[in-house]
Amino acid sequence: MSRTSAPPPTDTTPTVDSALTHGLKQRHLSMIALGGVIGAGLFVGSGAGIAAAGPSIVIAYGISGLLVMFVMRMLGEMSAANPASGSFSVHADRAIGPWAGFTAGWSFWVLLCVAVGLEGIGAAKIVTGWLPGTPEWAWVALFMLVFLGTNLAAVKNFGEFEFWFAALKVVAITLFLVLGVLALLGVLPGTDSPGASNLTGEGGLLPNGSDGFIIGLLASVFAYGGLETVTIAAAESENPVQGVAKAVRTAMWRIAVFYVGSMAVIVALVPWDDPAVAEVGPFYAALDHLGISGAAEIMNVVILVALLSAMNANIYGASRMACSLVARGQGPKRIGMISSGVPRNAVLVSSVFGFLCVLLSYWRPDDVFPWLLNMIGAVILVVWIFIAVSQLILRSRMEREAPEKLVVRMWLFPVLTIVALLAMAGIFFLMLRQPDTRDQLLATGALTAVLIVTGLVRQKRAGREPRA
Repeated sequence: MSRTSAPPPTDTTPTVDSALTHGLKQRHLSMIALGGVIGAGLFVGSGAGIAAAGPSIVIAYGISGLLVMFVMRMLGEMSAANPASGSFSVHADRAIGPWAGFTAGWSFWVLLCVAVGLEGIGAAKIVTGWLPGTPEWAWVALFMLVFLGTNLAAVKNFGEFEFWFAALKVVAITLFLVLGVLALLGVLPGTDSPGASNLTGEGGLLPNGSDGFIIGLLASVFAYGGLETVTIAAAESENPVQGVAKAVRTAMWRIAVFYVGSMAVIVALVPWDDPAVAEVGPFYAALDHLGISGAAEIMNVVILVALLSAMNANIYGASRMACSLVARGQGPKRIGMISSGVPRNAVLVSSVFGFLCVLLSYWRPDDVFPWLLNMIGAVILVVWIFIAVSQLILRSRMEREAPEKLVVRMWLFPVLTIVALLAMAGIFFLMLRQPDTRDQLLATGALTAVLIVTGLVRQKRAGREPRA
């Protein structure tokens, strides 16, 4: 059972978190948690998964969503007990050792910075579609400058941007689900219910067999990336403990409704092998199937909002992670300087790194840029493993030393934590089997190995022994 209150937690990174302002209100944190579930990956990346897995994509999203619920519950348990802007990096540092915090933190920083660049490119492509002839890089630069300014100012500005971005995404996905359910029930004017024909016809539940399901499963796993940001933001909220607890406890229904629910509606409405599903996106295909005029432009606006929201959140998350790492002696000191409650150097460095990734997509599109994309391909899985191992260690420690801090508890500990770790190992195995994901896994493995070795060397030089 979870408790609803606890004594103020001991901050594990006082140098950072005591200097950062607590400008995020509960409404900001609640909407960041709600909107953070609805990422660009849901709107853009789910089409390839549906094309591969067919109707079984609903099962794939359900399985991967269950794993994400476990991870978020574990992360919520640790973050509610000890809120910190470094989130899982701080927890790994405390549980396993500084090398683990170093590896988890900097790998996640690289992931977020590259993602900022990718999201900027995606947003620029949409705008240049409306304004042909304008250069993509200029739009990316404009978006970068806007969010750089947002994140250089007080954290409440970031919170306001994310509040309204998230609100727009939530309204859009909710309207989509309502229209889809009405159509399936046969009560939406001008449409006939397809019944179960799209689920049972055209090859049935597994039209491409187990291989297609595996591709869909892997696609669904990586669509959930970004949920971790809410535990980073919680450290700058008015009430970090209650904020994290609420966000984690509502994760289950948010994942079930927004991800699994939308996939179920799409594959029930539209044949999975409709070329539009993969080519222009499943949400567009569904709206077009319902005869919604201007479906393409509607979805372009929603996707643009999702991409800009992700850019803003990732710049924020990257800057706070870098600042936390520096405060623990795991990065250049100048990056971690805080001015008026904001780590402005970290914001600037993270944004510049993200824009450099954009430039590489133009300068070296055939070698360096693809290598960079492969390198971050499986980083989120590495982070999840650190979260699970850290929770295994810290839960036992907290039960002995400070059980009152367990405001949120992982279900059926340690059984479900171990099940989650085994599931992650299974995903690694499946990635090795698939040619498209094998290179990503190997490149991410190389990045992780370099960071682990670097972290161990730094730890040894600092005279700190590894912790088991």
